[in-house]
Amino acid sequence: MTGVGARRDTQAGGQPADETAAPLDVAWEGRAVGLLDLDAFFASVEQLDHPAWRGKPVIVGGDADRRGVVSTASYEARRYGVHSAMPAAQARRLCPGAIWTHGHFDRYREVSGQVMAILLDETPLVEQVSIDEAFFDVTPGRYSRESPIAICRRVQGRVAELGVTCSIGIGVCRSVAKVASEAEKPRGLTVVLPGSEGEFLAPLPVRAMSGIGEATEARLARMGIRTLGQLARTSDAELMRALGVAGPALKARAAGTERTPVGYRARPREAKSVSNERTFAEDLTGARDVVAALDAVGAMVGRRLRRKGMAGRTVTVRLKTDATSSRTAQARLDEPTDDEAAFGPVARRLLRQLWHEGMPVRLLGVGISDFAPASPRQLDLFEDPAVERRRETMRRLHAATDEVRDRFGDDALAFGRDLKLRSSTTNTQPQHKEDS
Repeated sequence: MTGVGARRDTQAGGQPADETAAPLDVAWEGRAVGLLDLDAFFASVEQLDHPAWRGKPVIVGGDADRRGVVSTASYEARRYGVHSAMPAAQARRLCPGAIWTHGHFDRYREVSGQVMAILLDETPLVEQVSIDEAFFDVTPGRYSRESPIAICRRVQGRVAELGVTCSIGIGVCRSVAKVASEAEKPRGLTVVLPGSEGEFLAPLPVRAMSGIGEATEARLARMGIRTLGQLARTSDAELMRALGVAGPALKARAAGTERTPVGYRARPREAKSVSNERTFAEDLTGARDVVAALDAVGAMVGRRLRRKGMAGRTVTVRLKTDATSSRTAQARLDEPTDDEAAFGPVARRLLRQLWHEGMPVRLLGVGISDFAPASPRQLDLFEDPAVERRRETMRRLHAATDEVRDRFGDDALAFGRDLKLRSSTTNTQPQHKEDS
């Protein structure tokens, strides 16, 4: 038993599906970090809640005739070539017989919470990185002397009892665990024993490691680096020249030598930005419609900031005129805020840098970053008192609307701009991963 990425399938209840299952008594020396990834999660929950859909192609996403996008596809739909982030129109052509649903995200969060509770039963060192993924540390001797492989099998069995399945990768560090979790899906348990991570990673293409996108892949290819093994053997100096400070960090991950700890939390890491964006079923071209849409998206960001208790100084506006081109503009506020009455006018000024009357608008987004505690606003002696009164009125209005929506739901109260935005945007729902 070398432990180099052999497939370990499990059935409901955690019983091994075949004779390749890793023995539980394999000695494990040193750190043991796992990455749990729920298989086709949104689609799996829909199949759980709709028994007649089991074994059939299911797609969670927006409508094809409203520029929808696939959020998740079941494995039955993936056999037709459907995948996440694919335009819904293309997915419909590939799999015309698929069952479509817009998604039920409160339900997905509920099941996700149950899965995270299972991990927390095994170790307090759980770091949820998205609604369907979490790192966990089960190093022998820290909180249990049990085999990490046995713990992973038990977790898979308990998750299966919920009615969904997961794939787990386990190794000495996060980067190995992440790559291993992708090795076999669905229901895979890929074990990379300590000391075998180099052998496991070396033959894989560089894109197998998260954090390496198309641009970095192309840059590495120009250096003759196409596999993780080649990346691990490249000198720090050469990588620094090509990639800056990120180069040596990528090398450590490619070699399986990074040792980033798993956080002491079951929630994602603190957000660096809070944003919302909407894609429109038909391009907006008129100034009134574009500005109203920008204000409505900004109001969503303000509400989320207040719910999170966060305030930021940097405003970002993002605009797309077609499916491929994207433009952004940023500005810094004098003080942190969570109020769209304060950052909304700045967002409008940024919009004027990116857009002119008649230009088609396919997508609009607003983001707030550079967080700091909000401080009580001091009245400027030279400011028009009417301006300050208007700001205070708007702050009170936003607080009141927040309270109504918190008590009765987001649809309980809406401004005209909000209703117009709902009718004009695609019905693809956000995937509800945490803010970046």
